[in-house]
Amino acid sequence: MQLLEKKIVNITKEITDQNGLLLIDFLFRGFSNSTVIEVFIDGEKGVSVEDCAKISREINEQIEAENLFDSAYRLEVSSPGADRPLKFLQQFTKHVNRNFDLQLSEESETNKKVVGKLLSINGENLVFLIQKEEVTVPYNTIKKAKVIISFS
Repeated sequence: MQLLEKKIVNITKEITDQNGLLLIDFLFRGFSNSTVIEVFIDGEKGVSVEDCAKISREINEQIEAENLFDSAYRLEVSSPGADRPLKFLQQFTKHVNRNFDLQLSEESETNKKVVGKLLSINGENLVFLIQKEEVTVPYNTIKKAKVIISFS
């Protein structure tokens, strides 16, 4: 990771932490005269447009205060979207009673790939209804978790 990119990631992480949000992903692309910075944030209760605008403003202010760019850049701050896998335990809170596609590590007692409904969260353990059975899944055994979007 280049020095400038690392500096902006650190700024972004600090700002999201101060605002009680999670830095989910950070993309730095483009050329020196047209850099694009994409920031994806989330929170236990979700992220509003106002949250994105506030984080964007604070990151821009810090970039400007430290004079990090000599040319134009574009900063985009948004939520990760429903199609992205969840990365942090805190993200699961707002998805209780929703269905998930789960990919579990080999240490897990259940199958590697399962579909289950998130019933509750107890510390580092998530309780899913999998094939009509309540199964406790330790968070650290989840390799990938994606919310199943339903339109019914």
